[in-house]
Amino acid sequence: MEPTRDYPLFGGAFSTILPPGAIDVSDLRPVPDNQEVFCHPMTDQSLIVELLELQAHVRGEAAARYHFEDVGGVQGARVVQVESVQPLSLENLALRGCCQEAWILSGKQQVAKENQQP
Repeated sequence: MEPTRDYPLFGGAFSTILPPGAIDVSDLRPVPDNQEVFCHPMTDQSLIVELLELQAHVRGEAAARYHFEDVGGVQGARVVQVESVQPLSLENLALRGCCQEAWILSGKQQVAKENQQP
């Protein structure tokens, strides 16, 4: 996979640029329809892009944190660490006509891989 080309996500709904050597996990095992999962062949790191359902009781930055912490809880994460939460400019989004706001959260979760203990 080339590091400088856009890699389509969710059937081409949007795209991302992946690090060199990233492997699409769906080529190795089943991945839920609401996820795109990539792993690095030489490290223990994964990148997961997940589409989540709107939760009307939280908004803005709190919504980004809510989803990140919820996913960590469901996955049995031993560590859930938010590093940053920043708003995205709507004019740069392909879905700008559908969104009132968009946020990006960067963080780390320590989660056991399939069939391993945390």
